[in-house]
Amino acid sequence: METRKRILTGDRPTGPLHLGHYIGSLRDRVQLQDTCETFLLIADLHTLTTHASPEKIARLPEIIESIVLDYLAFGIDPEKVTIFLQSAVPQTAELALLLGNLSSTARLEQLPSLKDMARAAGLHGMTYGLLGYPVLMAADILLVRADLVPVGKDNEAHIELTHELARRFNHLYGETFPVPETLPGQAGTLPGTDGAAKMGKSQGNAILLSDSPETIHRKVMGMYTDPARIRADIPGTVEGNPVFAYLEAFDTEKDRVKQLEEQYRAGTIGDVAVKKVLIEVLQQFIAPFQARRRELQKQPNLVEDLLATGTHRAREEAAKTMDVARSRMGLNNSTRRRAAASQETLAVTPFTGAMI
Repeated sequence: METRKRILTGDRPTGPLHLGHYIGSLRDRVQLQDTCETFLLIADLHTLTTHASPEKIARLPEIIESIVLDYLAFGIDPEKVTIFLQSAVPQTAELALLLGNLSSTARLEQLPSLKDMARAAGLHGMTYGLLGYPVLMAADILLVRADLVPVGKDNEAHIELTHELARRFNHLYGETFPVPETLPGQAGTLPGTDGAAKMGKSQGNAILLSDSPETIHRKVMGMYTDPARIRADIPGTVEGNPVFAYLEAFDTEKDRVKQLEEQYRAGTIGDVAVKKVLIEVLQQFIAPFQARRRELQKQPNLVEDLLATGTHRAREEAAKTMDVARSRMGLNNSTRRRAAASQETLAVTPFTGAMI
């Protein structure tokens, strides 16, 4: 029987999931879970690189629970997908430390996405943790020995670093890590409601999966359209117009979308009329998901138990990986083994407060 490819993917719990997450990753994950062995990471350690204030840390348990419920409501099957908490896998920090010695600061400083992340988070300078973000990401990927990594354009350079670190480790210490292949997203990104190139949790330009019908109505009516179109009888531009990007992504009646585009270009339909169609489309799309989510919330300890099971599995895989990595490096000597055996095994409770 052919061995299934193993995937590592995940999300930083910096806020609730939105429509951009569905287009960019959730939909693909649901499809891939039947053909690939998927490890789905709740990357709470990554969150600290830009959200380290006590107030933001205090919100992590709530956000993590919300994200996991979103996963389940959209069809992620925990019988097929290992959902786990990054901070509850202690080998993650160990491998990140080892890999950090194989990458120069100059190499990390070349990654433009880190500066973008610092700017978006309002940081006045590059922290040590943020500079090491791609190394920590590489540790996540290599720790579970992933064969494939779904990746958006903003993370392509990070995955290239993972390739470099895996090859460098293998060259220095012997074949240890598979060099993962990238798996480009099928649908790309969704623009923000303000016309920005990408919808973002921290930019105030997102429609959340948890938004009420009234909130969806308000956000859509305030969406950016064609700034040069001051009257409904003026021909408008469809290209780069978020309203039509959303219709293309979520309206299953493609003939209607095509007709609206033609009317808009001809100046025979106004922005408000098009937005009303989009409001209906999005409310109908989100309603079943929210109904399933409400049913899931009635199950006591659902998320806590699911994370406990998934994190236990991830720890087992991480322990296997680190045993081999330490042996290759010569770190699994008899003195170290005796010292480790003399220590009482301690339960690891992640800083988020989740019970694992």
